[in-house]
Amino acid sequence: MMETVEGAELCFPQLLNTSCKKHTQPHSEAMLTYILLSSISLLTAALNLLVLISISHFRQLHTPTNLLLLSLAVSDFLVGLLVMPFQILLTEPCWLLGDLVCSLCYILPFITVCASVVNMVLISVDRYVAICDPLHYSTRVTPRRIQVCVLLCWVYSIFYSFLLLHDNLIQPGMYRSCYGECVIHIIGTVDLVLNFIIPISAIIILYVRVFVVAVSQARAMRSHTAAVTLKLSGTATAKKSEVKAARTLGVIVSVFLMCYCPYYGVSLSGHNLTIGSATEVFMIFLVYFNSCLNPVIYAFLYPWFRKSVKLIVTLKILQPHSCEVSVL
Repeated sequence: MMETVEGAELCFPQLLNTSCKKHTQPHSEAMLTYILLSSISLLTAALNLLVLISISHFRQLHTPTNLLLLSLAVSDFLVGLLVMPFQILLTEPCWLLGDLVCSLCYILPFITVCASVVNMVLISVDRYVAICDPLHYSTRVTPRRIQVCVLLCWVYSIFYSFLLLHDNLIQPGMYRSCYGECVIHIIGTVDLVLNFIIPISAIIILYVRVFVVAVSQARAMRSHTAAVTLKLSGTATAKKSEVKAARTLGVIVSVFLMCYCPYYGVSLSGHNLTIGSATEVFMIFLVYFNSCLNPVIYAFLYPWFRKSVKLIVTLKILQPHSCEVSVL
């Protein structure tokens, strides 16, 4: 009788000593977790799909800045469509899909998170040039150059992720202690430096510079001391729309930092998170939840997004020449 009870607590009862024990939780708590995470996953995928359709369909939105938002929406859409569902599987009491699938499950999250970080850096650079060097913005930031940057962003993210998970892909399951758990090993310091410290430092430095210039320009415009140009570190006065765009994207970057800092902050503090613990799951989903918040920010701060969504939901985009409709 005791053997039956013990076997019932194992992921693979037939393997006895080599099987992991099930990490059980109350049924109501498990159901609440699945419903909540599944809802966030579906909402994330749906909202970012609207962003993808909006920017792709309406020609007015084919600007360099929006191409970066499109790239960010692609990574956010993948988070909602694939990454979150796999993360829900990882919260199961036992991992039943094998060691190779376990390793592959971590590839896409690393790619999408890395792509999101690099896209945020590119967005910060775009706003920096637009605000601090507006006279040369149209010549320096062209759609072709942005397309190349976006391509390099995704190539780098894929290469970085495979390099970081190289050992886990070559020998799947080499770091698990028993059958029934999904565990990988990465060099945390490398990920912390390349995927957090360096890009986040770049984002903060660029936006501090953008903020200082934008505030100075706003004061100059209010006092009418710079009717044509504002001589601030050799830069010209940016258009009011550019300053507004910088503020909007500043909100996006701020939310991004709030979602990412807790997870990487733990690593930076030297503390270790227990794999599968409630704290680890919460912090990981906080990172993923940023993908759901981005389109919500667009809805509140971008009038063109609200107009686009209305046209998409009412199926008016199926009409001839709907791509030429003005949404700005």
